[in-house]
Amino acid sequence: MVGQDWELLGSPNARDLGGLVGAGGRRVRAGRLIRSAALGRLVDEDLPVFDRLGVACVVDLRGGPEIEVAPADRLPGDPRVVHLPVYDPTHPLFTYVSALVLGHDLSGYGGLAREGTPAAMAAIYRWFVTGESARAGFAGAVRLAAESPNLPLLFHCSAGKDRTGWLAVVLLTVLGVDAEAVRAEYLLTNERTASLQEVLLEAMGRRHPGLDVEVVRPVLQVRPEYLDAAYDEVARVYGSFDRYLRDGLGVTAEVRAALRENLLA
Repeated sequence: MVGQDWELLGSPNARDLGGLVGAGGRRVRAGRLIRSAALGRLVDEDLPVFDRLGVACVVDLRGGPEIEVAPADRLPGDPRVVHLPVYDPTHPLFTYVSALVLGHDLSGYGGLAREGTPAAMAAIYRWFVTGESARAGFAGAVRLAAESPNLPLLFHCSAGKDRTGWLAVVLLTVLGVDAEAVRAEYLLTNERTASLQEVLLEAMGRRHPGLDVEVVRPVLQVRPEYLDAAYDEVARVYGSFDRYLRDGLGVTAEVRAALRENLLA
């Protein structure tokens, strides 16, 4: 990732995917693909920064229940907003993560808190690969990124780490970025959010004296085993990442070519 000269205080994990080396040694263009957490917590100082980014399209991967309980996104510049919910209403993990980040009541998540382990997170990553709404949402986002009027494109979910992280993996892989560089970019989230994680865990410990915050920690992090769970599911179901892109997400040769033309220097 190229060194960026901006930050969003209300979304410390927001970052430009530019600078990574893709197909043919061509680098991902700076300022074209931006990943972030939900934008409702941006502070006033962030607004001119966001405006300078010139975002043309915002892809929101959250489901309706997540959006309803969160502050409205603050979007200077009036970009196009496209909702592509990657959301499983049968699994409370999605709203649980939102509740953690927003400091909402966790009393209804007692069972999930006890199960909020790396195994539970890995299960969600496997669902990213096979879930119907997941495939539809990620496929739609890839197609949007391939259309130059939508660039610069910013994509986010609630915490900006899991759905956003997997979409970044998909886009960077299509662009031909080396797998180890893709993994390093994915894991950068922990570095960017380390202070925020500790603040959230400390606050949760105060609000819920009986809560073992170390059980919650895996839900706030990204981990290699989460990403590996998705990769393993890709291999199990599709045989290869190329076939996942083609058969699971409908990424045609034309879409791949357009992405590389628009996003590689």
